[in-house]
Amino acid sequence: MRAPLALVAVLAATSAFAGTFEVQPVPTTEWKAVYGRIEARDLAAARARIGGTVVEMLVTEGDPVVQGQKIAVIRDDKLAFQVAAVDAQLAALTAQLERAQAELTRGQTLIDKGVVTAQRLDQLRTDVDVARNQIVAAEAQKSVIVQQEAEGTVLAPLDGRVLTTPVTRNGVVMAGEAVATVGGGGFYLRLAVPERHAAGLEQGAEIRVTTEHGEMSGRLAKIYPQIENGRVVADVDAAGLDTAFVDARVLVELPVGRREALLVPASAVSNRFGIDFIRVDTSQGPVERAVVTGGQVERDGAAMVEVVTGLTAGEQVVVP
Repeated sequence: MRAPLALVAVLAATSAFAGTFEVQPVPTTEWKAVYGRIEARDLAAARARIGGTVVEMLVTEGDPVVQGQKIAVIRDDKLAFQVAAVDAQLAALTAQLERAQAELTRGQTLIDKGVVTAQRLDQLRTDVDVARNQIVAAEAQKSVIVQQEAEGTVLAPLDGRVLTTPVTRNGVVMAGEAVATVGGGGFYLRLAVPERHAAGLEQGAEIRVTTEHGEMSGRLAKIYPQIENGRVVADVDAAGLDTAFVDARVLVELPVGRREALLVPASAVSNRFGIDFIRVDTSQGPVERAVVTGGQVERDGAAMVEVVTGLTAGEQVVVP
């Protein structure tokens, strides 16, 4: 006697499964997806040390620079006139010194003959010393002006890349004004996480960074204690970041806590008409049950799927 077609189908479907899997709560890391911003670790402004006109601008945005590299030249025409004035003053003082030395020599000759008094000779020596000291002071004043001219050369404060150049050639700048902004010292990700997740953040935790070139791992390097605008600021170290664009936004997933989840093998889930089904082994035999699934994770080298609703702990899931 032949078995009914429905019974044959049930027996064939049952024999296609290899075993069962007992559903138990598993501690699972809860991940939060946020956007991080690529920032330079050190941000320094190359500032003008004197006021004047920018006669040379040797860099532009994106150019790499090294510490001490000349990136701009500022000229103040008044300094050249001041140097010329000091040079003229030095020439006059040099002539005065020559005359005072000649008077002193003549006085030393005449004092032996009793024509000049010792008091007059001391006065002549004093005139020579005063002239020499005036020349020294004028030379020091000239050195200050020459140094000011040299400070018209703007140097890169550190190794890195030029991010902004707010001034242009032939522009006028004041002393202390930024000529360029240089970012260096490496790059990192800065996150702004909602404060409700602050308690779940742990310094040193591993995170996942998604870029155009794929997924990479990083480390939560620092968590700042001050909350700004309802968000916790944190820094992430990640090797291999694409630093072509500073302040670019990158998708980051970071652990914010742990919870109990029901995981089943991915092969135990089947989808029909947009609904996920799992075959559960009951006392009356295997039955299919509609479930709501979450994300897929890898555990002990096997692909597992989280079941949000439809299963309870302790049930046996039939695994093909």
